[in-house]
Amino acid sequence: MRALILTLDRWLTGFSFTVATTLLAVISCLGLWQVTTRFVLSQPSVWTEEVMRRLLIWCVMLGMVVAIRQGALVSVDLMLRLAKGRWHDTLRLFIALATFSFLATILWFGISLAWRVRFQSFASIEISIAWAYAAVPFGAALGMLAVVAHYLDPPTPVLMNADNTFTD
Repeated sequence: MRALILTLDRWLTGFSFTVATTLLAVISCLGLWQVTTRFVLSQPSVWTEEVMRRLLIWCVMLGMVVAIRQGALVSVDLMLRLAKGRWHDTLRLFIALATFSFLATILWFGISLAWRVRFQSFASIEISIAWAYAAVPFGAALGMLAVVAHYLDPPTPVLMNADNTFTD
């Protein structure tokens, strides 16, 4: 079961990273296009800002999955460094359970929110608002998998010294 979870996580984290970075590139291009149309062509684009906002939601939620898997989110770093043995294991479990519970809550309310707005559409483009809100439960579900994978197979930190000196 552990191998299946880690294999699935490896694939989904790679997918999330690829899509999030692609979305960031698209958002940057759309921002450049918006500035160009507004200040160079004096004909502001009416749809780019709204699309950029919605893509940014997806970018953040998919980027969060990668950050969780790599252990790059804000955590109780000092407590983990100072904790030894059984206390360290207990603390890691507590952090994983708290994060998992938080993401489960986001998943639950995200599904509810996306379902409620499914008949509304954006002002400048004829797409359902639910597509933007779907990023929240989608990212939370992938984040829950990343939490489990991080707990089962935490990445080895490159820098173990608390004084921030580089080691080989």
